[in-house]
Order: sequence, then structure tokens, then C-alpha cells
Amino acid sequence: MVDAVMFDAEGDRFLEWALPQRGLRWRGFRRNRRQVVRRLHGRIAALGLADVAAYRRFLADHPDEWIVLDGLCRVTISRFARDREMWTALTDDVLPRLAREAVGSTVRAWSAGCGAGEEPFTLAIAWALEIAPRWPAVRLDVLATDLDDVQLARAAAGRFPSGALRELPDHWRSAAFDHQDGEAHLREPFRAPIRFAHHDVRTPPPAGPFDLVLCRNLAYSYFDEPTQRAVTASLRTVLRTGGVLVVGRDERLPDGIRDFAPSSHGIYLAIA
Repeated sequence: MVDAVMFDAEGDRFLEWALPQRGLRWRGFRRNRRQVVRRLHGRIAALGLADVAAYRRFLADHPDEWIVLDGLCRVTISRFARDREMWTALTDDVLPRLAREAVGSTVRAWSAGCGAGEEPFTLAIAWALEIAPRWPAVRLDVLATDLDDVQLARAAAGRFPSGALRELPDHWRSAAFDHQDGEAHLREPFRAPIRFAHHDVRTPPPAGPFDLVLCRNLAYSYFDEPTQRAVTASLRTVLRTGGVLVVGRDERLPDGIRDFAPSSHGIYLAIA
């Protein structure tokens, strides 16, 4: 126990030093830092190093290791219908409006930082069960991206622990999943609208325009303010005027951003 506590303290001090050098902020990691510190400990052991101080020296001698460290700092906590109030607002108000306004009978969405797919799959389920019956001629097309190839592989498999579904409405859960060997398997019709791709939201965005961009519990929690502003500007270039940006429940855009008008539950309207 003492060793674990000591390592946590050393890991915290290391992250406070290292994160700003990657455009990340310590404040965003405080609640989920144990996940990152465990990975850091595993990396130190894999390299055969004695402790955090040795790893810091290793970084100085091996600049490419910073890229590895960046990967260690990804937080991979998600579940279906996370932040239920936001999904209610999206299903009751936002998606119907986008369906009515659909150009070319397609609503295009981008899930940035999609993790293992819980967010884009929730969107596909909501669309299929609540929106498509009212606007059957309008198609949903979702690009889901993440930097973590392991997470993307999990997403492509479409299999999840049953606990990840606990916030889904009962009728969504029963309509969208089969259960086998203790896992929930997403049925193929709910997977069809989604394409997965490797992408870092800090790099140039995928080709738009999009009607809806979800960038939740990522940039506006873990990136420093200059990086947040750069990401916001990048997202705006591919989000059509009148489109919708969704961030996390406890997140907000940096002060002074004039391209977006706030609504509620982390929902912003893209304005001219």
C-alpha cells in the first residue's frame, strides 16, 4: 500500500510536469489520473527503468518517447448514453431539426474521440429508433474517429460488457443488442451507418461539412486553452452554419469564442 501511494504521488508530480509539454492540462486529468499513472508504471517496468525519475531522464535522451507518453495519457472511460440529459435533448430537439433540414437527404455526423464506439453507436440507435420512423427518407452517416487503434478495433467488433448499456432506455437496449457469452452484441443494422477511422483531433479535420459534431470529454477536459482554441477553430471549418457541436456535460468552450452560441447540456449552435 505504501509503495502504491508513493508511486501515485510520484506519478502525479510527473504528470504535472509532463502534461503541459504535450498541450495537455493537469486539471483535466486529476479525476482520472490513476488510469494514466497505471499505464505509466507499466511503461517504466517494460523499459526496465527503476522509477519515475529514471523515466524522466529517459525522455530527455529519447525524444520519440514523448509520442509514446502521449498515448499513455488517453483516458478511456465511456458508456452508452453517457450524460442522459444531453441524449434526451439531442433526440427530442436537435436530431429532428437536422432531419427536417437535411440536404441531399443525409445528416452527416462526426464523433471525434469515439473510443470503443459507445457514443456513435448510441447516436445510431437513437436515429434508427426515434428519428428514422418519422423521416424515413433521411439517412444518417457517421464518421467516428479516435487516436487509439486498440479502441477502434473494439469499436469495430461491436461487443460490449452488459454494464456499459445500463444508461440506455430499456426499449433501445432490447431492440439493438443480442446477448451472448456475457457480452452485448450490437446488431448489424445499428452498426451500418458508422465508419471508423484513425484521427487525432489536434490535426487537420476530416472532410466536411458535417451537420453534427460530438467532441465530448476530450479536448475541453484534457487539452490546454491554446489547444482548445485551435481545436474549436478546426471543428468550425467543417461544421456547417446552423450545425451543432456537442461537448461534455461539465465542459465549455473557451471564453470569447464567437462562432458558437450555447444552448444547454453542452450543445452549441454554429453561427456565422
